[in-house]
Amino acid sequence: MSKVVIIGGGLAGLTSALALNRQEFEVVIIEKKQYPFHRVCGEYISNEVLPFLKSLDLNIQELEPSKLSRLAVSSVAGKIVYAPLDLGGFGISRYTFDHYLYQKAVQSGVVFIFDKATDVLFDENEFEIKLANHSSINTSILIGAYGKRANLDQKLNRSFFYNRSPYMGVKYHIKTDFPNDLIQLNNFEGGYCGVCKIEDDKYSLCYLTETKNLKKHGNIPEMEEQILLKNVHLKHMFKNSEFLFNKPETINEITFERKSLVDNHILFCGDAAGMITPLCGNGMAMAIHSGKLIAETITDHLKTDSELLNREILEKTYHHQWEKQFASRLKTGRFIQKLFGNNTVSDMAVSLLKTFPSLTQRMVKKTHGKPF
Repeated sequence: MSKVVIIGGGLAGLTSALALNRQEFEVVIIEKKQYPFHRVCGEYISNEVLPFLKSLDLNIQELEPSKLSRLAVSSVAGKIVYAPLDLGGFGISRYTFDHYLYQKAVQSGVVFIFDKATDVLFDENEFEIKLANHSSINTSILIGAYGKRANLDQKLNRSFFYNRSPYMGVKYHIKTDFPNDLIQLNNFEGGYCGVCKIEDDKYSLCYLTETKNLKKHGNIPEMEEQILLKNVHLKHMFKNSEFLFNKPETINEITFERKSLVDNHILFCGDAAGMITPLCGNGMAMAIHSGKLIAETITDHLKTDSELLNREILEKTYHHQWEKQFASRLKTGRFIQKLFGNNTVSDMAVSLLKTFPSLTQRMVKKTHGKPF
């Protein structure tokens, strides 16, 4: 069996590991945290992922996710538009979903190393991954699936790392009175907040904001009071909900810039390869799809070349397949982001969507994929 090492055990890392394992690869995942744990994420997944998950013998219904069939978008001033979600989706916490995938991966034979990858060296057609515990692991195929941003990006001299990002993410779990079938995206000055039902009668409330909002108001509660609660929908949500975390989950330096898909011969997938704006609500599905794509590319390449690794062809093939599948979606997401997060512009955008409902459906289709 060929060995594949994956740095990062999020959705992209776990699903690529499960897919590669089924093709009789020896798979090792390096993950710095022990499952289960929370991640900053909107926790909505488009139903486009269901055929692939079924092919991995994953029964998501065991987790009792919510079923989401409608979308609502509100402007900073509170004007709101509703639309159906053609494919529909489901809500599930990363705490529950990632742990479920981890357990399935362990059962299938995927090996986990719970440590931090501190550096990667490439020499004589082989990688050496150095770990925080001063040990190392070697492989000929390495996947980077460690999320939006990590110190390893600096070690690898990835260009986006040196461009400071103006965004941060904040997530809560809450109990509240809100429709079970609705995902709602509420705009506020400098950001937007998504709300949807997940498992166990809980709701995910996750928002992206410009970091300057926090700097201006000094702390998260004051920023929420002065910025987010100017949107009447968010004010009602914050004032009439039970917040289940002692403090929110947060992440800084969220960037939507283009990222390299291959650096130092490492194949990147998930958010490490590029992420769609949270407003588009399709990040989790894209991460899962990228896990499938990278596993298929590696499998097809080695089968075609009779287990001989032609790294140049593998890298070019993966780059082509990724761009074909996701480049247009990411570009659309960056454009849509410019229409929201500002009082006047978001009000105009929501008014336009209300006047022309087909535009809303087109927006959803351009940021989502087909069942895979």
